[in-house]
Amino acid sequence: MPKGKSKGNKAKARRKGGELERRELVFKEDGQEYAQVLRMLGNGRLEAYCYDGVKRLCHIRGQMRKKVWVNNSDIILVGLRDFQDAKADVILKYSADEARLLKAYGELPDSANVGGGGDDDADDLDIVEFKDDDEVDLEAL
Repeated sequence: MPKGKSKGNKAKARRKGGELERRELVFKEDGQEYAQVLRMLGNGRLEAYCYDGVKRLCHIRGQMRKKVWVNNSDIILVGLRDFQDAKADVILKYSADEARLLKAYGELPDSANVGGGGDDDADDLDIVEFKDDDEVDLEAL
């Protein structure tokens, strides 16, 4: 089998030495909402917390299904359903840079965790200190 004959636009762009072009930032419209992925459920479905305060079951549309990988805590744009308030459809996944831009523009609330920038769990750890108020004499035991 011959090597180096990869096809597709992404392979050509990477071979030229550059990243893929940056796309224009997409803002929400009527009937759409920003959300953060809580957990992946499988079969193209996920649970997301929309920033209007509702937790929804979302379905990844077919065009995104095997091309764009959605992970936990990603920021996504969902299309709300008129007939089912508890369900939505994933329209777009934002990269970490795009999510930071959305937060800077005031589209996302300040409490939104956009991630992607070296978040360490060490900051969240509680430090426990033990005090030696009573000294125990081990020889007396």
